[in-house]
Formats: sequence, C-alpha cells, structure tokens
Amino acid sequence: MSSGGERSAVPDVLAPAMLGPVRLRNRVIKAATYEGRSRDGLVTDELIEFHRAPAAGGVGMTTVAFCAVSAEGRTDRHQLYWRREALPGLRRLTDAVHAEGAAVSAQLGHAGPVANPGGTGVRALAPGRFPHPMTMRLTRAATAEDLRRVVRAHAEAAVMAAESGFDAVEIHCGHNYLVSSFLSPRLNRRDDRYGGSLAGRARLLREVANAVRDAVGDRIAILLKLNMDDGVRGGFWLDEAIPVARWLEQDGSVDAIELTEGSSLLNPMYLFRGPAPIDEFAGAMSGAVRWGVRLFGRYLLRSYPYEDAYLLADARQVRQQVDLPLVLLGGVTGKPVMDLAMREGFAFVAAARALLREPDLVNTIAEGGRETSLCIHCNKCMPTIYSATRCVLATPPAGYSSDTEQSPRLV
Repeated sequence: MSSGGERSAVPDVLAPAMLGPVRLRNRVIKAATYEGRSRDGLVTDELIEFHRAPAAGGVGMTTVAFCAVSAEGRTDRHQLYWRREALPGLRRLTDAVHAEGAAVSAQLGHAGPVANPGGTGVRALAPGRFPHPMTMRLTRAATAEDLRRVVRAHAEAAVMAAESGFDAVEIHCGHNYLVSSFLSPRLNRRDDRYGGSLAGRARLLREVANAVRDAVGDRIAILLKLNMDDGVRGGFWLDEAIPVARWLEQDGSVDAIELTEGSSLLNPMYLFRGPAPIDEFAGAMSGAVRWGVRLFGRYLLRSYPYEDAYLLADARQVRQQVDLPLVLLGGVTGKPVMDLAMREGFAFVAAARALLREPDLVNTIAEGGRETSLCIHCNKCMPTIYSATRCVLATPPAGYSSDTEQSPRLV
C-alpha cells in the first residue's frame, strides 16, 4: 500500500508520462462527455472536430464517449456502437487527433438500465427487473448468457478500437450503467454467482476487464472508470470501491482507474455538483416530458455545492490503498488543482466542463497565460447533450444544429 506522503518527486502535470504502453505528452486527459454528434451510430465531421479541438489545445489525451459495445447498450438511437461499419469513421477521428499530437481513448460500455428502450427497440438490461425512474418501463433481468455476451462484446470492441487507431480504451463501470448496476447492492438483488457478496457483484466487472486485457494485451492502454459512491441510499460506496480497486490491481487487467461518482439512473447531479439547470433541461424536451421535468425535475436533479477538486477527499482514500495509477476527476479547473492532484499522488487528471469552455486551456496554461478556466460551473452545458454538447457561454461550434434529434443520458 502507498500513500501520498510516501511518494517522492512530484511530477510535472505538463510533462510527458506513460499510461501503460502509451506515452502521453502530458498528464491532462479530456474526460468522456457525451458529444451528441454521432448520427445513426456513425462518426460525423462534427464529432471529429469536437475531439480535434482539445487535442490542438494541448491535452495529452481526449476520450470519445460513449461507445456502446452493442446496439442494445446505447442510450440513444444515434449513439456510436462498435461494428465494422463504424471503423472507417473512427479511423478518421483517431488520425485527426494524432495529427494534433494527442492520444485518443474510446470509452467502452453497456448502458444497461440507463439504456433508452425507445432508441434500441429492446428492454433495458439490468441485474433484475425494476422500473426506470424516467420512462417507468421495466428492465429485463440479465441471464448468464446475456452476461457472457456482454463480456465478449467488450473484448471485441477493444480489438476494434485498437484496429481503428485508438491509443487506449476506458471501460465504463460507473454511474449505474450495466457493470456499475451489478456492483450496487440497491440494484443487484440477485442470488446467483453475480449477486450477493461484493465478490459476486464485482464478478462482471472483473470478467469484463480481464476479457479486454486478454483481447488486446499491451497493444493499447486500458483504463477503467469506477464509481466510489452512487450517491443514493443503499448504493455502492467507498468501503466497497476500495477492495474492488485492489482486485483490479491484483488482476493486472487495467493500467489506470479513473475515479467517479453518481448515478445517471438515480442521481445524476451527484457527479457534476453545482446548480441543477432544470429550466434548461425542460426546454430541451418536448410535450409531456417538458412539463414533467418542470414539475418533478428537482426530485431527480438535485443540487450539490460545487468546489474545486470535489472528489479528492474520497479519491484520496483509494489512493492510500492501491499503487495502481489513478486519474483524478471532478472540479479540475486549472493548474492549481492539477498540481494539487500531483502532490496527492494521482498520476493523471481528467477535465470535462473546463475544456468545453476552453478547448485550448492546456496550451494557455503551458504558455504562461491564465492558469484557471473561465468555466463558472453553471451546468448549463448539460442539457445541450440533446442537441450538440457545448458550453453555452462560448461561441457555438461549427456544425452545431439546435434541432439535432437526440435523447442520450448523462455520461
């Protein structure tokens, strides 16, 4: 075990670093944020530009989100999912990012109970049957064969990612997407080998991570996004996240863990912190859903106080128990927070909203300019996932259309 106090030299966040087999030009990662720029499950020029911009702006790596491992695992019908037809567009995307000197990662996952049955045409897969809080449609309890199929799909997706030029993949095991929902004692009431004890509830996560490692070896880096706290009563929490992180370290299945919190299913604002933009969410909807959000949105979209590095207190406890490289997410707004993360023993930092506001923030910092993002954490970027994800305070990007039809969930 290690702790921040035992670590020697504090790395420079803007200096090159190794992530598994991949050399990044610095330790700043553009975190996965749903882009709202794919159509019919394929890459668009607008999606390529979305990732080219922070690459040109200096990040070490940008993360494409959310790339479903199967059609049923999507959160909306236009979302990228892994199949041969998608590979030429993905290759164009990775080439564009590499041309700017950055690496690029693909976030792999299955949305599980967060999936949108209206877009996929099938009932959402989950540990058991329960109604989705927004659609009130019942989920379908995953069978053992379903889970074997999901594990294979992750491995096959990782191989396609490597073939498409991705430098890394990030396995999505957070926010009560499928693997995360199996970790949750609140959502997973199974009495088979995938339920019960923590070892049973973590079985799917370990099978997925091991399958991905077996499929790609050291050809590309493997990250895993892990919840520390679902943000709901009876959910997965830090006392179980720490042993899961230890198991991943023992398995040797991943090169780094990105620590996160919250539930896209039950408490989405717990990850983002700050005000909940209920009016803006309602404005992005239509018909009865719009009125439902206005009347009841405050019960699902709760507000939490924002502060820089707001996940640090929890992430520090994981850091003290594992030696595996960790990525600090949450309130990474500029150089002071990045330097704090390095002093605390984190190997990388991941930023989302700050880079939506200023894709060139890393270059601004490196060139001796302003050290803190202009992002004011208003969260009004969040409802833009239903059209094209963007900072509403910045100039609309090329290719933005306010009537793009989308219905994704928060990543």
